[in-house]
Amino acid sequence: MGLFLNPDIELFSMSVASDIYVDKTGLIDFVNRFIGKERPYLASSRPRRFGKTMAAKMLAAYYGKGCDSRELFHGLKISQLASFEKYLNKFDVILMDLRWMYGIALEQKNENQGIRIIPFIQSLVINELRDTFPSVVEEHDVSLPAVLAKINNKTGKKFVVIIDEWDCIFREDKNNIELQKEYIDFLRGMFKGIVADKFIALAYITGILPIKKYGTQSALNNFREFTMLNPMGMAEYIGFTESEVSKLCEEYDVPFDDMQQWYDGYSFKREKHIYCPNSVVEAIINEEFNNYWTKTETYELLMTYIAMNFDGLKQKIVDMLAGGRCKIDSDTFQNDMTSFKSADDIITLLIHLGYLAYDRENEEAYIPNSEVRSEMVRAVKADGWDEVYKAITDSEKLLKATWSMDEDKVAKMIHDVHTANSSSLVYNNEVSLSSIIMLAYYSAAKDYTVIRELPTGEGFADMVFIPRRSANVPAMIVELKWDKSAEGAIGQIKDKGYVDALKEYKGALLLVGINYDKKTRVHQCRIEKYEMK
Repeated sequence: MGLFLNPDIELFSMSVASDIYVDKTGLIDFVNRFIGKERPYLASSRPRRFGKTMAAKMLAAYYGKGCDSRELFHGLKISQLASFEKYLNKFDVILMDLRWMYGIALEQKNENQGIRIIPFIQSLVINELRDTFPSVVEEHDVSLPAVLAKINNKTGKKFVVIIDEWDCIFREDKNNIELQKEYIDFLRGMFKGIVADKFIALAYITGILPIKKYGTQSALNNFREFTMLNPMGMAEYIGFTESEVSKLCEEYDVPFDDMQQWYDGYSFKREKHIYCPNSVVEAIINEEFNNYWTKTETYELLMTYIAMNFDGLKQKIVDMLAGGRCKIDSDTFQNDMTSFKSADDIITLLIHLGYLAYDRENEEAYIPNSEVRSEMVRAVKADGWDEVYKAITDSEKLLKATWSMDEDKVAKMIHDVHTANSSSLVYNNEVSLSSIIMLAYYSAAKDYTVIRELPTGEGFADMVFIPRRSANVPAMIVELKWDKSAEGAIGQIKDKGYVDALKEYKGALLLVGINYDKKTRVHQCRIEKYEMK
């Protein structure tokens, strides 16, 4: 056993022994399908605190022949599956934590300027291989791919190579193009070509970013990529599923509705509700819903990127803060931290960082939950988006004015928010007005489930505010009109039976009609109480 070659299973056994452990060993069965087949190269990218390192430790414990891990996996999901015995402790595993290795390399470089980072990282693994295969690995060997090829040629051994935080060099040294190219060349030697196919049984790399593109082509295009844009069959292993979170909430007597509001929101074709594992666990341990995952160094990145002056970026951020979605083209993103050409590139990066979620079917980005939204608000405040932050901080006053049926005050506050936060290009636009109303009612998310375009018997209600079970507030139906009248909006709510969508709701209900006159730029509001029968 070594630090890198066949590491001790203690790393994963500590995870299993944790007070809160969710069994994700089904990932092993998924990964096993690729061994012995063409392209056994898998890249899983996801945000910080989404379980990347735990998965790497788990796979190393399962495949590695340095320790017998049968007892460790006893009772877990994988032990009940047919593929469990097939590859258990069958391979020499190389587990590389690139973030740690890069840090050690930098320390050595600071002491000795002659040291090169990528050769130094390779030497850490080669030294352990030399101890294990002394008759094969010689003192002058400096290329890890060449060493693995030589061992395979002499012994027939294939390796499982697992790299955690594979992309740290692109993130930590994002302007060092020479180092990045040297690193990519090393990875090509490890994983690409006929010789590599002989000594690699499986490659599994994790990171935040997908594999770097050069033009339209991935630098390692033989890898199967599972990303936050499209995790495909790995979707249930990206984070905690809804059933897993529901079970935890029941076990620890935590309100599921609050957990959902704070941490749900990432959605994929095969899993519609994915939660950040770290946030769920911290909320249970601390017995408090709070912003946990986003208290990382990526916050500084968030501030940097939303401040970039790409055309349309600010308006898209405002629309998403207001609960809306924005259409994006994610294909132009080069999978690095510097090659930005448009607002879509910035938004795509924020999806990979976890600050935004992605609806692949409609190609739309959105803010997933209350945790991330609170961090976005903190970022726009720090970056000087005064008018946006004022709308958010005033939203509690707007809610109270609506509850007290102060029509003039509601109209005035919505007018102020609309004027301050809509660009001249979209000011006279119904979609913009809808987003502005949602921004103005930002604080409603604490007490309400807010649904836009709710289907009803004879159409769609623009906005429906349904009180959470713990909130003592009235339900609201908000209807928007354009160059018509607020009275007409109230009439439409009644005539088209929008209130029927709340027939299961028992409590106070307010009907809110808002009209915007395009010529005068005047907002009008009418509010009525409605008695549910």
